[in-house]
Amino acid sequence: MNRLLLVVVVGALALLPQLNAVPEFWITQLNYIGLSSLVVLGLVLLTGVGGLTSFGQAAFVGIGAYTTAYLTTRMGWSPWMTLVVALALTLVFSAVIGAITLRLSGHYLPLGTIAWSLSLYYLFGNLGFLGQHDGISGIEPLSIFGISLGAGRNMYYLIWAFLLIGLLLTYNLLHSRPGRAIRALKNGGGMAESFGVNMANYKVVIFVYAALLACVSGWLYAHLQRAVSPSPFGLNYSIEYLFMAVVGGAGSVWGAVLGSAAILTLKDQLQNWLPRLLDTNANFELIVFGILMIFVLQYAGNGLWPIFARAWSAITGGEKKRRMEPPAAAEALVQRTRPEKDSLVLELDKARKEFGGLVAVNDISFKLHAGEIMGLIGPNGAGKSTTFNLITGVLPLTSGDIHFQGQRIDNLRARDIARLGIGRTFQHVQLIPTMTVLENVALGAHLRRNVGVISAALHTDRRSEAELLHEAAVQLERVGLGNYLYEEAGNLALGQQRILEIARALAADPVLLLLDEPAAGLRYKEKQELAEVLRQLSLEGMSILLVEHDMDFVMNLTDHLVVMDFGTKLAEGEPAEIQQNPAVLQAYLGGIDDDFDEDELAGVAPTKEAV
Repeated sequence: MNRLLLVVVVGALALLPQLNAVPEFWITQLNYIGLSSLVVLGLVLLTGVGGLTSFGQAAFVGIGAYTTAYLTTRMGWSPWMTLVVALALTLVFSAVIGAITLRLSGHYLPLGTIAWSLSLYYLFGNLGFLGQHDGISGIEPLSIFGISLGAGRNMYYLIWAFLLIGLLLTYNLLHSRPGRAIRALKNGGGMAESFGVNMANYKVVIFVYAALLACVSGWLYAHLQRAVSPSPFGLNYSIEYLFMAVVGGAGSVWGAVLGSAAILTLKDQLQNWLPRLLDTNANFELIVFGILMIFVLQYAGNGLWPIFARAWSAITGGEKKRRMEPPAAAEALVQRTRPEKDSLVLELDKARKEFGGLVAVNDISFKLHAGEIMGLIGPNGAGKSTTFNLITGVLPLTSGDIHFQGQRIDNLRARDIARLGIGRTFQHVQLIPTMTVLENVALGAHLRRNVGVISAALHTDRRSEAELLHEAAVQLERVGLGNYLYEEAGNLALGQQRILEIARALAADPVLLLLDEPAAGLRYKEKQELAEVLRQLSLEGMSILLVEHDMDFVMNLTDHLVVMDFGTKLAEGEPAEIQQNPAVLQAYLGGIDDDFDEDELAGVAPTKEAV
């Protein structure tokens, strides 16, 4: 959000309760918008950014509300102490529920959230000490420094203070090292694992984060209403929160506020005006509301906030991000020690991969040494990309061994292999299209700094973040993309996206670099520039294993070649030898090709699950 707009909005919110002309009704409405926005803010992170649909957020609101209601009325505790207890309970419950539920995928995940949401709802309504369906009343109002917050106009400031803090923390989190990992959850989980990101842990983190925000909303709600009952914490309210997130814009923190305001205001106005217009007391407002929601979803699929943001930028003439200055210079990240020249880096010993009865990689063996550029070539479907996936832990071996710098790695997970110093690109480009070029590359350097979620949210990670972004900018400049730092990755041409993948892999500071068709989509001059970069990396001690179909590029660049055909090693040697090999000429260089795509097959094969 533009800073000017932010100042205007915050200033207006602060002045509204002081204006006697503002009816009490609208203060109450703003209170409920603030409470809903806290819950929806968690859904923006969980569903909009992380791609995890939850129908159970209202249950966490109930945990916060019932905890303070019981402890203040039955035990005589301070309301502020009950907030700590409520957050602790929610932390435990959400961590346990998340660890179980988030193992589900597809439609089973939302069904799982519905199941525990209903369970908690009926638990609230059947426990005698919680008042069953009658709930708990007589909750005392909050007070600060002796000032009672019992009045709606006083409670208003506390609600919106919590909301603004939540917005700031969430914004900081999303624009940090953990935030980039979280943004990769939706459409780049497998790729992120290859750069050392523990995606399973981040799923639980954002689930717990969203639950804690909902808990705070419930705590505030209980002291605003002075009474609680199970009805506001049921499944229908969870669905309404999801509607708010979608309508506002599930990918933006400010979409939470806009969506909550739009839905609650629309519902209230329909209830007021429809009976007058239709001269009936029938509940037509639900029908009209549903039609309007379908209309919004049809014509504003990304929500209302992106439309509003574009309009504001057009009015203010906002500067395009691509024209922004590059990140400030920062201390260089520590680099790995390179192995000695010609020392053994990678060894495959009879590596085999079977998909059912089909052998995709048939007992492949070869060695790669430090500073060497090796090409892995063969017709489409020869098993080259599958071999890459075996080396990086994306696919498990059926049999055989893979060693990296003397350590066996075929029994390790992808993120653990990345930690050892193996970076890669992909046959089919895997970027986060809505993230900037700079942020995509910074994701590759994930393992080179250790910044936690709390530090990121509080923005105490400035030094580490500056170093990561500086490293990303250096690598982008190295590969010729220094003018595209703030361009969204999805806007680049295919050739540029492949170069971007190389920069991301270099940001990981690998000992071994795996490049899957890096020259595809590049023009002749761009290929020459890429070859020069790779030669320089080789001189610096980096080992490179590449898959490529451009034979001129391969023959002029590589020191050693391995030729595959139908999963079997057909030949091995220097480029000059391979060019004269009759079997290679017949199977590959002579033009024999097939339509078998190992990546399509690998897509239905079991992969190592992140735990």
